[in-house]
Amino acid sequence: MKEHHALIDGLKALPAMDQRLLKCTFGAALAALLVGVVFGAATALARGGFVDLGPLAGYRSMTTHAVSIFFYWLYFAQAGLLLVFATVFTSHKRGIEWRWSAWLGLALMLAGFAASLYGVSSGLPLLYDAPPELGRDPSAALGATYVGYLLLAAGLFCVAAAGIATTVAPLARGEHDRMPVVSFAACAWAGLLMVSAIAAANAFLPSALWALGLGQAPAGYATGWHILFHNMHYLPLMATVLVWYVLVEALTGVTSIFGARFSKIVFATYLVFVPPTSLYHMFLEPNLAESVRVAGSLLSLFISVPTVTVFLVIVASLEVHARAHGARGLFGWIGMLPWRNPAMSAIGFAVLNLALGGALSFVLIQEKLAVLLSDTFFVPGYFHFLTVGTVTLTFLAALLYVLPALTGRPLWRPQVLRWLPHLATAGLALFGGAGVAAGYAGVPRRVLEVSYDGAAPAAWTALMAVVGAGGALMTAALLVYLYALLRNLVPVGAAATAAGAALPELRWSGAVTGAQRAWSGPLAVAVLVGLTVAFTMLAFELLRALPLAGAGAAH
Repeated sequence: MKEHHALIDGLKALPAMDQRLLKCTFGAALAALLVGVVFGAATALARGGFVDLGPLAGYRSMTTHAVSIFFYWLYFAQAGLLLVFATVFTSHKRGIEWRWSAWLGLALMLAGFAASLYGVSSGLPLLYDAPPELGRDPSAALGATYVGYLLLAAGLFCVAAAGIATTVAPLARGEHDRMPVVSFAACAWAGLLMVSAIAAANAFLPSALWALGLGQAPAGYATGWHILFHNMHYLPLMATVLVWYVLVEALTGVTSIFGARFSKIVFATYLVFVPPTSLYHMFLEPNLAESVRVAGSLLSLFISVPTVTVFLVIVASLEVHARAHGARGLFGWIGMLPWRNPAMSAIGFAVLNLALGGALSFVLIQEKLAVLLSDTFFVPGYFHFLTVGTVTLTFLAALLYVLPALTGRPLWRPQVLRWLPHLATAGLALFGGAGVAAGYAGVPRRVLEVSYDGAAPAAWTALMAVVGAGGALMTAALLVYLYALLRNLVPVGAAATAAGAALPELRWSGAVTGAQRAWSGPLAVAVLVGLTVAFTMLAFELLRALPLAGAGAAH
């Protein structure tokens, strides 16, 4: 069946210069993902005791993995997808406004990536948060670390400016009387990217000046980092649900049953809920006032509101349309979705992983548990459900859909690609499940060798071996994704053909007739709340059972 969705048609209609810009941006994203995956695999295998990297190589591997994935893969991908959504749904015939700004942004981000890799490979590895006190003395390598982040921030600001200009210019020219939903969401997303870029300058500029011998040692670095980290933590989630919103419509033809205005309100809530909820990241600060701790605990309850609401909009819309087309039973509608399409398969598992990661995240952002768990392996255990299982799978789903339209080449073996989310999630179940259990048992998060010459509990070593095995499975799935996408991006002799022609899709067009009920979304939220309560109770019970000395050490 031939694809006739605005996303595909709009990408094909873009000016050649814009298509080239998007290919370069997504190519940079895939390069960053490849670097991150390779060094992540090495780190996981070292943690599991399968290889011995040594302290310096081990921490360089850990730092390179985190920097490449969290800073560069996620933000190169966001830069490209922002420009896609802003342009295709607003003004694909004219193309990207302020194209020079988007190209400048990409160049700055690439320079930042190169500087960051130089800093990690030639200096003392500081991990991805790069606290200046670990750097000891100013040096070129240390300066490159902070300059890399500053270049990334400047590049994101330039790309976001081009994105905003692209969504706003048609309104100013009178080409639209109102902004489309996706364009509105992209504009809000670009605004938060600009806020994050400013927060990055606030966090890293004093440290960069000090590291280059141009200023005094920075004060208050931790506070600036927490504010930045909070925004960089949740921006990918906003991008994720927007990708779901766009791809689900593209794959099924289903639009929101709640209307465009409600969807705009939901996406606008990210601007309301995300910035002020950063306080809970500061729970480990020893001098934090009790009133701030209480405020942070209360605000943390609201952080998932926008994401859960978009999820409910999508699920309710799908369920209502499916029931109008014959779906029966509580979950019968789910089986009617086009799961043989690799993009749909990736989105489905991304939703599952978000439920697990989200429930576990609410354990960590509670004030009484944060101080006990934040320095344990609980953090990477739960966080990979979000970073890999949710955001990365979603961005890969978007690239599986977008790149063929840009290149004119079909996907490599879509029947294989649709099974990769199963493999990645199986690896996540091992990595994340063992990682969370290790965190409850007190395994430190940034120690590569946890046996402590036999002094540590035997369970620590066993759990980390499972972590290493899970990491190997995740790596296998991601490497196959990378092969397929790079093969599509770089010509390897395959003849150009219509993008997506062989991929299964579904079309539930037309208005919904009759009263239809949608229970799956509310039920999913109830399950999420139940998982959160269960994981929290388990955390309190396990930590209460720790010896007094162990509990004191956790502080």
